[in-house]
Amino acid sequence: MRFENRVMVITGAAQGIGKAVAEQAAHEGARLALIDRAPYLSELAATLSEQGCEVLAISADLESWAETSNAMSTVQEHFGCLDILINNVGGTIWARPFAEYSPEQITAEIQRSLFPTLWGCRAALPYMLAQQHGVIVNVSSVATRGVNRVPYSAAKGGVNALTQSLAFEYAQAGIRINATAPGGTEAPPRLTPRNHETPTRQEESWYQQVVDQTINTSLMHRYGTVNEQACAILFLASDEASYINGTILPVAGGDLG
Repeated sequence: MRFENRVMVITGAAQGIGKAVAEQAAHEGARLALIDRAPYLSELAATLSEQGCEVLAISADLESWAETSNAMSTVQEHFGCLDILINNVGGTIWARPFAEYSPEQITAEIQRSLFPTLWGCRAALPYMLAQQHGVIVNVSSVATRGVNRVPYSAAKGGVNALTQSLAFEYAQAGIRINATAPGGTEAPPRLTPRNHETPTRQEESWYQQVVDQTINTSLMHRYGTVNEQACAILFLASDEASYINGTILPVAGGDLG
């Protein structure tokens, strides 16, 4: 019960790693605020509520500052505090050599994988400062070094930089800020795909290069599971990590990114 009575906000909670974090945190006593723009977020919230967890489901597009700010305000109004924030929104939309990306695709990748974390931190920090404590765990990626995902790599490099800078800036305010850097992760098929386009054979080949590189650069030569990622995230969020701050923890079978 590491999170008993603590209010934990999880973004991108409807599926994948975010859902696994929510399920584990619920079993450990957290009071949950789940934020996602996917309509089936309510199904997860209902399931966890039936299991005895206090859950607030909030529909928001976290690529928007206004919607992110409103979501964190709703959390504060409902629970009266905001103890832990897990910034989990992000993910590669396309996989291709950098010269093949259009300017619009580059912008979309940065918008998807940097701004939700940037806005999430900015919106939550005033509440944590007022209560003089808080924990933020950002979900980055070891793909800051990798093939065919340069815009995504740049976005996650930004997540690493803001994690370390914010930790340095707010350590004396009682706020710890860390990040995990997942490697390749096996997850159930996405209910909402990041990319609705049907891939060409060339695009499938570019994506296979990503898969091959991911497996080859992991010392364990496999993908991880969503539960392995969730365990690392919740460790950093817990008091067990009370002397860890400003750290990027690779969770990638030995691939350091």
